Amino acid sequence: MERRFVAIAVTAAFVGGLAVSGLVEHSSPITSSYAVPPATESAPATALVAAPLATLPDFSALVEREGPAVVNIAVSKKVAAGMPPQGEAPPGGMDPFEFFRRFGPQRPPQPGGPGGPGGDEPVRQASGSGFIVSPDGYILTNTHVVKDADEVTVNLTDRREFKAKVIGTDDRTDVALIKIEASDLPTVHIGDPAKVKVGNWVAAIGSPFGLENTVTAGIVSAKSRTLPSDAYVPFIQTDVAVNPGNSGGPLFNLQGEVIGINSQIYSRTGGYMGLSFAIPIDVAMKVKGDLLAFGKVQRGRIGVTIQQVNKDLAGSFGLDRARGALVSGVEKASPAEAAGIKVGDVILAVDGRQVEQSIDLPRMIGEGRPGTEVKLEIWRDHASKVVGVKLGEAPNQQAAVEPPKSAAKPTALGLVVRPVTPAEKQRLGNAAGGVVVERAEGAAAKAGIRPGDVILSLNSEPVASGEALERLVAKSKDRVAVLIQREDARFFIPVPIT
Repeated sequence: MERRFVAIAVTAAFVGGLAVSGLVEHSSPITSSYAVPPATESAPATALVAAPLATLPDFSALVEREGPAVVNIAVSKKVAAGMPPQGEAPPGGMDPFEFFRRFGPQRPPQPGGPGGPGGDEPVRQASGSGFIVSPDGYILTNTHVVKDADEVTVNLTDRREFKAKVIGTDDRTDVALIKIEASDLPTVHIGDPAKVKVGNWVAAIGSPFGLENTVTAGIVSAKSRTLPSDAYVPFIQTDVAVNPGNSGGPLFNLQGEVIGINSQIYSRTGGYMGLSFAIPIDVAMKVKGDLLAFGKVQRGRIGVTIQQVNKDLAGSFGLDRARGALVSGVEKASPAEAAGIKVGDVILAVDGRQVEQSIDLPRMIGEGRPGTEVKLEIWRDHASKVVGVKLGEAPNQQAAVEPPKSAAKPTALGLVVRPVTPAEKQRLGNAAGGVVVERAEGAAAKAGIRPGDVILSLNSEPVASGEALERLVAKSKDRVAVLIQREDARFFIPVPIT
């Protein structure tokens, strides 16, 4: 019993040594310290053996200074009678990354339009978050918070309420800019996401489930995270507790600077599961600048289809390691075609910035202003070269192409193929021809080639027939890089030769 009492006393002494110091000024990070209590007669030094521990940060100063610039955004939208709530999962289940894109926390549709009860159309109400970036009332939030809303209301922490105008939205980044008519408003401080490190403490302020000015904290879990259908955003992943209603709210570093906009969560249930994703603030500020200057977001484009370079593809093309973006398609009359970019080229760098993964390229090109020239370092024929490309302007959408069905005729690598018909060429937008896969077996099937795929080239040499395919395989060594077209996508598949 006496030993148990001593153990409890030692534990209490250890915990009691915890000390926290808060945020002192804008340029100083939150710091903390822990001091081991001195030895006494009743508690000898040998009784406590523990390394000093860093304490948890105190965010109170940050919240006091930056909180007034964070706003609650209430939206209303007329909906057709009988329309299911947007928060419900669609048939077949909900994409766990799409929960935030369903308009935030929902309230049941109310009868009547904006004029009040008795109207013909029900009104759905929802809420999100945002933050003030200029004293004259410009506010950043998520596109999915305000898109298609009939009315947007901004509530400040001092209980003032304003009707807001949507200045512009950008679907690709999920960033929106809205404006309220006010002056001398508190604003947030903008930080630099490039300086953020994995493991750094961060805090979110927002309105989860409509609960205004809620503060949650955690750490940065990963950087430059790619999510489905978000090729233009290198997300900051955190374990900060964010939920529906946090959408559009700021993510702060310990200096009290905004480094991101909370945008998405990963959830199987609709609630927090330890995975949240923020749009880097530099991406959002570019969107803001373009919306104010041009009324839309301008992005550069070069007109190529790309894919990731894995170890096998790197070996096929003679690269020292897996890196860069492999060009699997070049659009007709595109800037890339004009510059001489070819299928099979690997883009290694843009204006000296290394392209480590294929997802890096759309971001780098998209950051460029249409009409300007960029220098691309490409890998071709086992050597690197630099090519200048004048950027075009990225369209809002890309058209999809429906692939035709196929028939039969034998060839190599465990494949049964036949030539592409003229009608199929036209439908596929494929002037180069190729062969259609009727059946895939052995190494080709294991590598991922499927019936219906169109084989366009092998090791960057065109394939016009089954016989041509056989000849190219025969003169190859360990593996081949097969360029295929599947639906509207073109990509390389490495296939070992057995």
